[in-house]
Amino acid sequence: MDPDGVAKAFVEHYYRTFDSNRAGLVGLYQEGSMLSFEGEKFMGAAAISAKLTSLPFDKCLHKVVTVDCQPAGPTGGVLVFVSGSLQAGEGEHQIKFSQMFHLMPVGPGNFYVQNDMFRLNYG
Repeated sequence: MDPDGVAKAFVEHYYRTFDSNRAGLVGLYQEGSMLSFEGEKFMGAAAISAKLTSLPFDKCLHKVVTVDCQPAGPTGGVLVFVSGSLQAGEGEHQIKFSQMFHLMPVGPGNFYVQNDMFRLNYG
């Protein structure tokens, strides 16, 4: 397994799906998955999907600037740390963000998101 390749493919898929069809992200999570979004915690695929689809904007565009990754433990997991900017809605200013994913394997070449931490970076 190449952690850099996994991270690159995951990040491209995640943000492309987020920006075009947030509801499509539900399949990346399992019942034991947790999302921390601006300090709020959501447990399980349904709760995470409900949070992401209830965000108060229809259009979003992520611009990823950096992707750092590391192998995570003996089970073949991958830690992925992303920084960049996003534009939520037409004509809105870009806001910097950072997000961390802990990906866990579920078969050869397949991963799910065990942990997802998201923060906007103001200032």
